[in-house]
Amino acid sequence: MIHFDPKTKIFHLQTKNTSYILQVLEQGYLAHLYWGRRIFPYNASYLLRNIFRAFSPTTDPADPNLSLDTLPQEYPGYGTSDYRQPAYQVQFADGTTASELIYQGHRLISGKPRLDGLPATYVENEEEAKTLEIHMYDTVSSLSIYLIYTVFETFDVITRTVRIQNDGKEPLRLLRVQSMSVDFHHAEFDMLHLSGAWARERWMYRQRITQGTHSVESRRGTSSHQHNPFIALLDPHATEDTGDVYGINLVYSGNFLGSVEVDQYATTRVSMGINPFNFSWSLNPGETFQAPEVVMVYSAEGLGTMSRIYHHFYKNRLLRRRYRDEIRPILLNSFEAVYFDFNENKLLTIAEQAKDLGIELFVLDDGWFGKRDDDRTSLGDWVVDRNKLPGGLESLVKKINELGLAFGLWIEPEMVSLESKLYKEHPDWCLHIPGRRKTLSRWQLVLDLSRKDIQDAVIKMISDVLSIAPIRYVKWDMNRSLTEIGSAALSSERQQETAHRYVLGVYRVMEEITSKFPDILFEGCAGGGGRFDPGMLYYMDQVWTSDNSDAVERLKIQYGTSIVYPIVTMGAHVSAVPNHQVHRVTSLKMRGDVAMSGNFGYELDLTKLTEDEKEIVREQVALYKHIRHLVQKGEFYRLKSPFEGNSAAWMFVSPDRHEAIVFYFKILAQANEPLERLRLKGLDPVIQYEWIEGSEVFSGDSLMYAGLHVPLLQGDFVSFIWRLKKVEI
Repeated sequence: MIHFDPKTKIFHLQTKNTSYILQVLEQGYLAHLYWGRRIFPYNASYLLRNIFRAFSPTTDPADPNLSLDTLPQEYPGYGTSDYRQPAYQVQFADGTTASELIYQGHRLISGKPRLDGLPATYVENEEEAKTLEIHMYDTVSSLSIYLIYTVFETFDVITRTVRIQNDGKEPLRLLRVQSMSVDFHHAEFDMLHLSGAWARERWMYRQRITQGTHSVESRRGTSSHQHNPFIALLDPHATEDTGDVYGINLVYSGNFLGSVEVDQYATTRVSMGINPFNFSWSLNPGETFQAPEVVMVYSAEGLGTMSRIYHHFYKNRLLRRRYRDEIRPILLNSFEAVYFDFNENKLLTIAEQAKDLGIELFVLDDGWFGKRDDDRTSLGDWVVDRNKLPGGLESLVKKINELGLAFGLWIEPEMVSLESKLYKEHPDWCLHIPGRRKTLSRWQLVLDLSRKDIQDAVIKMISDVLSIAPIRYVKWDMNRSLTEIGSAALSSERQQETAHRYVLGVYRVMEEITSKFPDILFEGCAGGGGRFDPGMLYYMDQVWTSDNSDAVERLKIQYGTSIVYPIVTMGAHVSAVPNHQVHRVTSLKMRGDVAMSGNFGYELDLTKLTEDEKEIVREQVALYKHIRHLVQKGEFYRLKSPFEGNSAAWMFVSPDRHEAIVFYFKILAQANEPLERLRLKGLDPVIQYEWIEGSEVFSGDSLMYAGLHVPLLQGDFVSFIWRLKKVEI
């Protein structure tokens, strides 16, 4: 719902629980008044308070209290007296960078327009959202900036983006384009972000903000393992279930910057968008630039509610392909089972065992093409290695299908190996800077997907592979960050456009291929979780959460990822022990329980399991088939954080609250440990629930307010599950 009062020039954006309020001032500046719990102000103008501040430049001589240095602006620039972090910066033909935006008008649009060339959330009918487009204008340069807000009232979400247009007669250069900026009137916040490294992605970090700038960013060409394009501002006393939380998530897969600045007067400016580092964009007269979208969620009931709003919204209005609404299969991935050392018989032997244990999908990972006997060669040569697979993919897929399994395949379309036919024929197709060395990472280079001719070539190569046989799953990998970010197709003035053009090129390639093969379940991967962001989820049905499949490490990785991203988007596998990443030995039960808290699968050689282990796997597969509708489609509640102690717990509840499954994990054994009760969430307090395995009956209110007794679990790395179902009277 969007209201505009022409008398006060106040815009009031409302979801079912949120208000977002702006005002056009007499001088034409656009001020931010409020973002938070839904309110019904008769006169929101009182929310803006300007007072005279010494040494803050006066913007309007007639009003000495008005200064851009202190005004809470909706989309601030730099150079005309606001010294805080700007949302945009433009270099004009004369070399200057000062600009000032004045309100020109606005329009209301039913539904939500698509963003040209970019992933974004969407509507299924125009009635479910309203869009506000505010036209701001710099009169000196004829620069137009359109601030675009979409209100999803029932989803409780507001999205923002920006479109910049050069309406002048001279070319200009964009130096900074943030997708949103919000000024808060105070600085009583904690900042939460999801950071880490390869094999340690999206750990939760929370810190109190102080005067100065706090930021997370990527300069790696991808959203990265190191930081995720998400930040949240929280009331310092906010918990999982209580307190104000403001979430901001960028729908983008490249270099980003999320920044929080506290100024001299203890006000807070938060912004998110494309990283201005090594970025510029030339804009000729009449041309436009579209910024990525930001998804903004406010919760008055803590982090848990914020997460469930994101989960529900992304599951329904970001994911968009066939598998959005379908149950995901249980898979066996070949990589840690055989790595590069296999032949058709070895694969079929593992596949036969997978079928016997109830697994539904066999995935051939790396090593099937070119002369790929290790990770040093053949990327770009997407031709089957007939030494390993004499009958080609056609024969292997046919035999896998005859076993009763679907077939999946690993690809890495964005890369090229130095040792490859493709590189020898087209050495200029990679990102590079003439005269400088080409940095290898994992023995490979990055194809220059900023170029349309290379995009077209990749689309054809991968389409040819996926047309060979009935492939039902694709793992789309990307195993290195960008270096020497230059393009042979761009002029010297446009070289700093390369990184963003690369991302746009990746999106075009993904759009073409995923549209051409709508029945394939696509899983994104970037050295594991190095590109787990909303931009990828627009094209990929799910993402490989991390290359680290150790059950203990995965507790933090999956818990942190769940802060923003739905469980149905997380790939999670059981692997062998000692674990190949951290060399820890954990029980097969705990490995299974952790992996069943996502899109479940195995990544080990099933033929090496004992008969007792195979029986455990058979039971795990059967159990997941009973519960995956809860895991993939239910509501997720975090109960105990692995970041705060020796245990972790979470649960899934069906939308009608008639079913639930609870997972509890203990990391290390303790002598003479205290008794523990686990209080559940999300149940119906008046429903009676039966514990299926224990045959006891509990009321929903007692489970939530008094809790369940945690059994005394023996040893390190152990887990326990409760399955609850409504008692039918």
